[in-house]
Amino acid sequence: MPTVKVRNVKNEEVGEVELSDAVFGAPLNEGLIHAAVRNFMANARQGNSATKTRGDVSGAGRKLWKQKGTGRARIASLRSPLWKGGGNVHGPQPRDWSYNMPKKMRQGALRSALSERVREGNVFVVDGWSLDKPKTKDFSQSLSKLGLEGKTLIVDSLDNDNLLLSARNLSHAKVVNSFGLNIYDLLYHDTLVLSREAATELEQLLGSATAEGSPEPESEEAAPAKKKRTRKTEQEAA
Repeated sequence: MPTVKVRNVKNEEVGEVELSDAVFGAPLNEGLIHAAVRNFMANARQGNSATKTRGDVSGAGRKLWKQKGTGRARIASLRSPLWKGGGNVHGPQPRDWSYNMPKKMRQGALRSALSERVREGNVFVVDGWSLDKPKTKDFSQSLSKLGLEGKTLIVDSLDNDNLLLSARNLSHAKVVNSFGLNIYDLLYHDTLVLSREAATELEQLLGSATAEGSPEPESEEAAPAKKKRTRKTEQEAA
């Protein structure tokens, strides 16, 4: 099991915590992480770019002049794309870019990214990150004491209002809870800071697949018995 030292806000070691191998010891899967990032960014697209067609622009629908005899080109509508102020042809229309990605694949990508952060040594566990009042200066000073100067992602309970409010004005720090952790934030920020409670919640949320309803691997003794039952069933059906 990977072991991470626990520090307080004053950057003093107060113990160690063992992280789960299923969540923080998974192998690196770059293809799965790439697929999860693409899915996250596609789901974040607004898809609201639009142009007006000839049916959307304003203008009269009458024929401006008769078809023949004027010497001018024939015209059917003022809203034609050939005219200035007319509709646009084949322009972008609002669309939904989002698509579904299997839950197990999303969880696997998070486990792989979390494990890689641990192997890099960029995961810290802080015990009791409490602030007396919501003040950005105090929060920034606590980051400096911990040596967290780069882009930092903090995973803690959203009930910690002082921490949440203090981090809003800092561009290089972000606070989320365990349920709000996503693959994009995990890769964008250089350092991951967890509270004890957040580490436990992540182990419960991203635990091994066999823990939640997936069938356990069959033993070697049970396999021949299953083959016998299958053969018997085929003979009865015949």
